[in-house]
Amino acid sequence: MGIADKFENKAEELKGKAKENAGAATNDRGLENEGEADQAKAGMKQAGEHIKDAAKDLTDR
Repeated sequence: MGIADKFENKAEELKGKAKENAGAATNDRGLENEGEADQAKAGMKQAGEHIKDAAKDLTDR
């Protein structure tokens, strides 16, 4: 996983957490759900990148 991808995924995760917290603070369930979805999306991207890295490590041997 490239360093740029790591930063981008982490930024998306943090943005989702901020939305979730803002939604919870303002009692806006829609915003809270959107934040949770953003975090899940970032997590899936990170998992995919980890799989790519593991596959690359196996082929480099």
